[in-house]
Amino acid sequence: MDSLRDGNHTVVTSFILLGLTDNPVLRVILFMIILCIYLVTVFGNVSTITLIRISSQLHHPMYFFLSHLAFADICLSTSVTPNMLVNFLVERNPVSYHGCGMQLGSIAVFGAVECFLLAIMAYDRFVAICNPLLYSAKMSTQVCVQFLIVAYVAGFLNSCSFTLSFYFLLFCGPNLVNHFFCDFAPLVEISCSASSSIPAVVPSFVAGSIIVVTVFVIVVSYIYIFIIILKMSSPEGYHKAFSTCTTHLTAVTLYFGTVTFVYVMPKSTFSSDQNKVASVFYNVVIPMLNPIIYSLRNNEIKGALKRELARIFSK
Repeated sequence: MDSLRDGNHTVVTSFILLGLTDNPVLRVILFMIILCIYLVTVFGNVSTITLIRISSQLHHPMYFFLSHLAFADICLSTSVTPNMLVNFLVERNPVSYHGCGMQLGSIAVFGAVECFLLAIMAYDRFVAICNPLLYSAKMSTQVCVQFLIVAYVAGFLNSCSFTLSFYFLLFCGPNLVNHFFCDFAPLVEISCSASSSIPAVVPSFVAGSIIVVTVFVIVVSYIYIFIIILKMSSPEGYHKAFSTCTTHLTAVTLYFGTVTFVYVMPKSTFSSDQNKVASVFYNVVIPMLNPIIYSLRNNEIKGALKRELARIFSK
């Protein structure tokens, strides 16, 4: 049952996700590509978490937060990708009303957690480079745990704003969602609520506030970092400081660039197809790229990986 009668209205009880394309050949190709990306995402991020846990050389705040970033990447990708893969194989893939709300809430949680973790990691680099003598005090275990709690609480609040707003919307007409997952904007478009403006504005305000706050922390942190780097007289110190930042800056640019394109830019400037492609990038591709970026461009992780592999094969 896709709908039930409720007085003079037809209340939608499930949604049909239209997915990325109707082309059967392209659907098979995309299924194989997305499946490979998802397997690499899970393997890469689980490997990152495991390496950080077992390698004593990586027991530092930056890698503590990186392990949680890897966890958020797995959860963010898993919230979308399995259902997306099913969409490629079947003509109609109905998602229940409550299932749609759960998917929306899950994406909102881990999307916000990822924003805060990237901001916290920028602050960590700021303290390490600009105040190295106070680093152990300012980034103690207690402080790191407090930062982590803030990230997850913010994610929970962001999820509540999206989920509650979703349940305040009334769906009594078409149940076709022009997306490959239950994103909020396409759901608002098919809503027939007479007063849908308030439920639509609240999550936008909360998500926008999270993006503004985290981007502000990142920008201010890197302004101070670059000022200090430019003042360094030692080429070795300059190179070391800069190399520790480029990896994180790459991840920040990819994630916030795509999120800004989808959620901040005016909707009239790009089509729904462009929106879906950008959503694939930040929900599916970026979670795969993060462990690759950190493993290829971070010497400490590469060194720890070599030591652990050597230790395993020497047994």
